[in-house]
Amino acid sequence: MSYGIVAYQEKYHDRLVDIWYKAVVHTHTFLTEKDIQFYHDMVKNGALKEVEIWAEVNENAELTGFIGLDGTKIEMLFVDPKYHGKGIGSRLINHAIKIKGRNLQVDVNEQNDGAYAFYKRLGFVRVGRSELDNSGQPFPLLHLELKS
Repeated sequence: MSYGIVAYQEKYHDRLVDIWYKAVVHTHTFLTEKDIQFYHDMVKNGALKEVEIWAEVNENAELTGFIGLDGTKIEMLFVDPKYHGKGIGSRLINHAIKIKGRNLQVDVNEQNDGAYAFYKRLGFVRVGRSELDNSGQPFPLLHLELKS
């Protein structure tokens, strides 16, 4: 499979929002439709422009997933569910390591067992926990770090 990782461009915005939505519906089963709409509005109306976005493009020039970075913190990592299990998330993490170094941090929802397992497989370790998410919502976060 041929692919590449490219920097955010405005023309990608709607597709990245679509990837975010599909991935959240698929993996964040603990969220209600109202919760998803709350976060969807944030992503659609500016959250993607507040972080450094890198996206993977497949051989058909289709965006398949993306990572959002704020310095060495991974603020978002989402892959279109039809491409789950194909190494896209790992390649995006490896790209982040290449450009930011190995001392990465990420917060994952405690209820998202799949994401927690994914990051553990890549060497991230739990260093803390918060009762509320970054929006003040009652969705506990696990704070993880990748140490060099």
